[in-house]
Amino acid sequence: MSEDLQLILEDAKDQMGKAITHLEGELAKVRAGRANPAMLENVMVDYYGNRTPLRHTANVNSQDARTLIIQPWEKGMLENIEKALLAANLGLTPQNDGTIIRISIPALTEERRKEMVKKVKGEAENCKVTIRNLRRDTNIAIKALLKDGLPEDEVKQGEEQVQLITDGFIVQADKHATEKEKEILTV
Repeated sequence: MSEDLQLILEDAKDQMGKAITHLEGELAKVRAGRANPAMLENVMVDYYGNRTPLRHTANVNSQDARTLIIQPWEKGMLENIEKALLAANLGLTPQNDGTIIRISIPALTEERRKEMVKKVKGEAENCKVTIRNLRRDTNIAIKALLKDGLPEDEVKQGEEQVQLITDGFIVQADKHATEKEKEILTV
């Protein structure tokens, strides 16, 4: 197999791996009825006039399956963090006790669980579309090597390799989505 073809295949694997990593990050943000610090990933706090991610101003930990604890590094940030949590519109109510903020995660209703499963399936489908688009782009790059003098049988081999790589990443995306669905539907 030519060096150019191997580089194209390695790049495709790398890009598809990034799509799976992105999917994992998106699925971590989906609330499954359990307290997970990733739920607060997008909360931005007013930190001395600058909008700063919550994780840069406080420690966020899960105390148990239903409670998140936010411990600011500066006591004066409690109010700003509380305001940011309310403004983030997460459907969660922070409780400030003067030193830390507690967030109790309510149990999910059956209807809400079904909505979340739909969201998970949508995220998985977006990931698979990205992977298929990468397959298409990779096949175009491989066909361009044919014009540069690569033998036709190597081009066919390359396309078969791309399909095998794509199939592997599609299976990974489905596996992640199935695991998250199972987690959401477990009461």
